[in-house]
Amino acid sequence: MLDEKTISIVQSTAPVLKEHSKEIGRKFYTLLFEKAPDLYNIFNQTNQKRGLQQEALGYAVYAAGEHITNLGAIKPVIERISQKHRAIGIKAEQYPVVGETLLQAVKDVLGDAATDEIIEAWGKAYGYIADAFIELEKKLYEETEQQTGGWRGYRDFYVDKKVKESEDVTSFYLKPKDQNVIATYKPGQYLTIKAEIPGEKYTHIRHYSLSEAPGKDYYRISVKREDKNTPEGIVSNYLHEQIQTGDTLPFSAPAGDFVLDNNSTPIVFISGGIGITPVLSMLNAVVSEQPNRKVTFIHAALNSQYYPFKDHVKQLENNHPNLKSLVCYEAPTTEDKQRGDFDKEGYIDMEFLKSNVSTKDSDFYLCGSLPFMDAIIRALKDWEIPTEHIHYESFSPVAILGEE
Repeated sequence: MLDEKTISIVQSTAPVLKEHSKEIGRKFYTLLFEKAPDLYNIFNQTNQKRGLQQEALGYAVYAAGEHITNLGAIKPVIERISQKHRAIGIKAEQYPVVGETLLQAVKDVLGDAATDEIIEAWGKAYGYIADAFIELEKKLYEETEQQTGGWRGYRDFYVDKKVKESEDVTSFYLKPKDQNVIATYKPGQYLTIKAEIPGEKYTHIRHYSLSEAPGKDYYRISVKREDKNTPEGIVSNYLHEQIQTGDTLPFSAPAGDFVLDNNSTPIVFISGGIGITPVLSMLNAVVSEQPNRKVTFIHAALNSQYYPFKDHVKQLENNHPNLKSLVCYEAPTTEDKQRGDFDKEGYIDMEFLKSNVSTKDSDFYLCGSLPFMDAIIRALKDWEIPTEHIHYESFSPVAILGEE
């Protein structure tokens, strides 16, 4: 345990770190990649270029310092980070260099304000926090490897089938190259690919949500093709354009903390764009395993050409009387307007939710872009939906949304 003096120093200086969090994050990663360039193969370089990884680090450091006497208060953050660490293969022996580099970044950014006493206190705090992560990640590694069909590290899968789902989304059906059984997963979890792309200096790691309910002899990921001229598009274009049926790709075992509960309360799925993938896995599971559960499925897309699984969702609705599906199109096509098969033009807002969700006593599962998620969470809070009833996945390392 940490001594009282260390705790006092850390808690009193945590707000200062928050104030300079982005700068500390930028400095940290610059120093880290100078010390250990191999880590370029682990950290998401796209998030680096967008500044998201740096922002996430700064937030995590501040939050851990603020709650140093009760890390349980930031349990969702710790679990989310640990799941990603397990998925990408972070090792216990990598924590010391991260700690040294973080302290150096704090010193470099804060200058004389970072006294020896402050740096020593944060050094102790980092060791305490790192031990908590290492212990949790050790359990995750063991559970993942020891489960039926589980494995450690990366395992080769071949593309059994490649299916175009919409204008910019393609599904990849994956089967294990060794032909052995595969691990099950919880609806909402993701697979992690280690992509070795011709012409790229480092490997690229990406998380892709599983878009099918568990219980099959294959995994399915559904990937949106991003702009090939941006860092975000490196892996998705590689998958869309270069990977064909029969090709082999390495994946780590399913991971993630955005998972479906087993309650019987009404459930509302709200997705935007490619955010449909994890909630579709949940939807498929619910209608199969809990057919009496009331479900409202709301999706937002540009128009019908960019709505993957549109026909599948409609078919589920036709076959399951407890399921109601709705769609909002930001810019419906002329054909969409002629057919009239969408429920709102524009964006999902609180009024739309209030008029289509039968009870506030529902569990809400959300996934989409950061602006989309932030808007929905704010709308739900304005509607006075309890925080514990709001569950979300963000395709970003920034873990907490809907805050001022």
